[in-house]
Amino acid sequence: MTTRLLLASLHLLALGIGLGAVFARARALREPLGDSGLSRVFFTDNLWALAAVLWLTTGLVRAFGGFEKDTAYYLATPLFHLKITLFLVVFLLELWPMVTLVRWRRRRRRGEPVDTAAAETIARISYVQTAIVVGMVFVASAMARGV
Repeated sequence: MTTRLLLASLHLLALGIGLGAVFARARALREPLGDSGLSRVFFTDNLWALAAVLWLTTGLVRAFGGFEKDTAYYLATPLFHLKITLFLVVFLLELWPMVTLVRWRRRRRRGEPVDTAAAETIARISYVQTAIVVGMVFVASAMARGV
């Protein structure tokens, strides 16, 4: 029971961290991107990554580790498939921003100028991801209530 509570709590905390982080990253990308602006972008991006790892690990353990409902329940539930699909869409949308921000970090660390021309596009992607995560909350809530 304690493990189930801990896993569920961490899964929900990841939602708060992730939703706030991806939204804050989008906003930070629309501000001036000098040294302090880039620091804000990187900080919020780190939180977004932390949330993703937390979501993924706790979600997989909860669904397939025998701590919650039986794995067969999840695999037979269309809403679970929708939730996973939405997660995958968020992940696929993140691939290009992740690579771009890693490049920015490297250039900044080496003291080279950072070309932030992609900032607006990454901000738009982040807002789309925010909306998808909100959608995932509705799907998860419906699933939890047996809809």
